Amino acid sequence: MQQTQLISSCISRRAHLAKQLLPGIVIIPTTQEIIRNADSTYPFRFDSSFYYLTGFTEPDAVLVQIIGENKTENILFCRAKDMEREIWDGYRYGPEAAASTFGFDAAYPIDELDRRMVELMKNQPRIYYPLAKEMRWDRRVNRWLTDVRALVRTGISAPSAVIDVRSVVDEMRLIKDDFEVGILRQAGKNNAQAHIRAMQFAKPGQFEYQVEAEILHDYYRQGSRFPAYGSIVASGANACVLHYGENNCVLNEGDLLLIDAGCEIHGYASDITRTFPVNGQFSAEQKAVYEITLAAQYAALEQCQPGRFWNSPHDAATRVLAQGMLDLGLLKGTLDEVLETESYRQFYMHRTGHWMGLDVHDVGAYKVDGQWRELKAGMVMTVEPGFYIRPAANVPKAFENIGIRIEDDVLITATGHENLTADCPKTVAEIEAVMKDSSLR
Repeated sequence: MQQTQLISSCISRRAHLAKQLLPGIVIIPTTQEIIRNADSTYPFRFDSSFYYLTGFTEPDAVLVQIIGENKTENILFCRAKDMEREIWDGYRYGPEAAASTFGFDAAYPIDELDRRMVELMKNQPRIYYPLAKEMRWDRRVNRWLTDVRALVRTGISAPSAVIDVRSVVDEMRLIKDDFEVGILRQAGKNNAQAHIRAMQFAKPGQFEYQVEAEILHDYYRQGSRFPAYGSIVASGANACVLHYGENNCVLNEGDLLLIDAGCEIHGYASDITRTFPVNGQFSAEQKAVYEITLAAQYAALEQCQPGRFWNSPHDAATRVLAQGMLDLGLLKGTLDEVLETESYRQFYMHRTGHWMGLDVHDVGAYKVDGQWRELKAGMVMTVEPGFYIRPAANVPKAFENIGIRIEDDVLITATGHENLTADCPKTVAEIEAVMKDSSLR
């Protein structure tokens, strides 16, 4: 059922893309397998926009659309059917089955791409493709264009414009349809369960990577084969490193543990951050900083509704955080002075969120015509204020190395928002209660 829905959605998306473009030829390749070492490859992950439009998950494939005045032809280039390679590497559709399964008008072996593209580009007024994304594709498209131009004396015309198709596809991907929302909702629930497992498992004396292993185990157990990004499992001072990734330190009594981790389901990401005490009990200082950060997130969430703007959650969160820094004596002056001078950036130096979807940091412009864009139903974003206190002259000893971030995934709806990761505990009372369950500890 889900495969049928996916293919139906992809067919509709291709049609919608064609309606937004003038006549011409669209070329969107997927990614290729990458060698890890010797003859071993990294796990393959398709190009997000290619998958968004095709639903096809094999490497070495290209979507081609021929957009005419009254008709659009959708063509897939993919690996040829090869029974010998399938013995070694697994099933591949081949052009014939791929065309019928994924709703293409035609499909050809990828080995024929260079020859056929010269023919397909003849008399096309313009080329649409992800310009300057990968040099190897720039060179290849330029070579096809050069070959077509060499035929002009025979009466053939060559494309006179090369246009980056990403701006159009990115805008399409920014608004999620019901099928996508369903997957994102499930990814959020699965991720919440993995974070709960981490809370119940963590204890002093373990290593960060052991907690990471529990998270990954729970992803796999629930059907997510891959994390959406490299997990951040940062204890103590490591929590003040925004993109910490070593995950190799021991958890010490009295430390906080910041976990920023997400699973991927059918290509769609979830992205949760939770911060909790390794021993299950917040200290007074940890609780004070945590409560300020949580209040900042609540303020940001209130701004997540249609008609508000992208920067509205960030501005709301920053105001709460800045006041909290003043209340704790970390900064001096008035709230307006702290905001104007941006002195709060000593302890909060990133934005409050990002778009999320097929990419954890998903596509879509944050400004339109120089102005922060308006939030609309169907957009999915993270809300993740943080508070990071590194040792400094203005920092009391008791607050040193407290790093806190609280992140949820939010769908903008017609009337407000839906928190896709609401199943994950985040109040002090909820976290401490979950950690009292010692079944995994």
